[in-house]
Amino acid sequence: MKKYESYKPLSELWLSSIPIHWHSRKIKYLFSERSEKGYPDEQLLVASQNMGVVPKHIYGNRTVEAMKDLHLLKLVRVGDFVISLRSFQGGIEYAYYQGIISPAYTIMIPKDIIMPSYFRYLAKSRLFIELLQLCVTGIREGQNIDYNKLKNHQIPVPPRLEQDQIVRYLDWKVSKINKLIAVKKKEISRIAELKKTVVNEAVTHGLNPNVPMKFSGVDWLGDIPAHWKTTKLRQILHPFSEKNHPELPLLSVVREQGVIVRNVEDKESNHNFIPDDLSGYKMVKKGQLAMNKMKAWQGSYGISDYTGIISPAYYVFDVDFENLEYFHYAIRSKVYVNFFAQASDGIRVGQWDLSIPKMKEIPFIVPPENEQKAIVEYIPKACAKYDAAIAQLTQEVDLLEEYRTKLISDVVTGQIDVRGIEIPEYEYVEEEADEESDETDGTDEEAEEQEE
Repeated sequence: MKKYESYKPLSELWLSSIPIHWHSRKIKYLFSERSEKGYPDEQLLVASQNMGVVPKHIYGNRTVEAMKDLHLLKLVRVGDFVISLRSFQGGIEYAYYQGIISPAYTIMIPKDIIMPSYFRYLAKSRLFIELLQLCVTGIREGQNIDYNKLKNHQIPVPPRLEQDQIVRYLDWKVSKINKLIAVKKKEISRIAELKKTVVNEAVTHGLNPNVPMKFSGVDWLGDIPAHWKTTKLRQILHPFSEKNHPELPLLSVVREQGVIVRNVEDKESNHNFIPDDLSGYKMVKKGQLAMNKMKAWQGSYGISDYTGIISPAYYVFDVDFENLEYFHYAIRSKVYVNFFAQASDGIRVGQWDLSIPKMKEIPFIVPPENEQKAIVEYIPKACAKYDAAIAQLTQEVDLLEEYRTKLISDVVTGQIDVRGIEIPEYEYVEEEADEESDETDGTDEEAEEQEE
């Protein structure tokens, strides 16, 4: 990829130079600010890092359901840009729909000099996000963008025809990358299902296909080995709640991995608000079961390998079971995910509140201790080839995503010259919207509701 022939300096920390024929303008001269209220009948909108500004019913989960004072929410029109409480992580979002949104957000209206399609790429680029992070302020650990600071910074403004070429080029190249990523992610999902099947078969039927079987008592579960026993989870799981340990590491409970140490420095992954005072968070000891009660129906729970703290909205249990490694494999298998789904009551799209009384009645299949040990030894070996394939594909996806990020940033800031490139016919492919974190704990929604 070739660079432009000559550049000129730009007095900005986030961008040091731009092509010599490009202009630079302060944001306040390129956008006006919309602060219209009094539209309570408009649809509620959500600013999502993956989807842009869309109706709440499309986004679905993890947002406060505003039911009062709708006249105080800000109007957003199609083509506006929205600075949200997450913009310091993922950039400024484009509005695909008209509606109303939090009054804590800033609504930007582009003027004619800058094309919305060009700014959509610039506003989500890595270098521009660095600029946003220079403008953080407020009480929420830097999650507010001070627009009075931001609007006095300069951004590049290529000639209008060049903006159009940049957009066409990026639409083409990003579509090709997105298509490759989608194929690899689909393959990852397929292999992950194969791995789950191996685990599921081991914890429900054992390793010997020739043993006598008996009916489990559950129609969709079918038969289990005749010599295995069945108990109820109330005999195994006992609620535990201890707080006031803010010095302990912060943990997360996620669907694919169970309980992990949360990287509080990783702003890309921390979709949820982390309060300054963690004394209200629940303690989890190594060997206890931690569970995201809103996502238990998806498998967001597991035996913790760590002592730390988790959201006060989660469940923690002491586990009265000798072989915790076996219990972890079994309880996270597809069989028990289905049980937890049946024991949960839907409260909004993507979130089902787990009922403790229903959960206590879930049956748990218990093989003899020697078979538990054999299954624990078998599963890692049987899954090794799947784990290796998933790791390789995940690395390939990471490299493609990094290339996409760098390409967008380089093109919109003039580090790459795309003027003479002919754009062929192609199929436009949008970036797949990843599910926005399993770490739904209510604290983010509550904090935002108070601010609104």
